[in-house]
Amino acid sequence: MDFDVKDSNGAVLNDGDTVQVIKDLKVKGTSKTLKRGTTIKNIRLTNREGEIECNADKIKGLVLKTEFLKKV
Repeated sequence: MDFDVKDSNGAVLNDGDTVQVIKDLKVKGTSKTLKRGTTIKNIRLTNREGEIECNADKIKGLVLKTEFLKKV
């Protein structure tokens, strides 16, 4: 990858980092909501600059936009 993936505060994210959700997010395809403050461990970077892949609280295979995350 020839770009840096950054969180909402501008911190650079790397594979395996831990992030926290800064806003309640509804998960498409389910009735679940990721609450503000939810911690997500072991993220994976994608080929897209503003997205990461992760697993959280019984929800597998999430793709989240980095504008709603902050590095912990």
